[in-house]
Amino acid sequence: MTLQDLLDSHCMPLDASQRLDAAAMTPYLQLLDGWRFQDGSIRKTYVFGNYYQTLAFVNALAWMVHREDHHPDLLVQYNRCSVAFNTHSAGGITRNDFVCAAKADAMFAQGAAR
Repeated sequence: MTLQDLLDSHCMPLDASQRLDAAAMTPYLQLLDGWRFQDGSIRKTYVFGNYYQTLAFVNALAWMVHREDHHPDLLVQYNRCSVAFNTHSAGGITRNDFVCAAKADAMFAQGAAR
């Protein structure tokens, strides 16, 4: 499994049998910079120069997650956006969460907020 594998993947309907335990999450977390498992979700905070850049990222993220049908919890502030993914239908963390996390990082790196 590589970061490119996650970027090339799409979310699929999953149930509790596809939940990842802590050991299974570790290789995924090692692929992604700054993501951590906390309170039942994988989480990361993105920092921006201003409110406009923050909202531009949120809008780009909203487009991507809608297309993947995998929606995070967001905390949007003036110059930051905290993103938390978990798979509600599975009651935990699945590969879908890491697929969307990788795509969010790629959007940020490509300047989705600029």
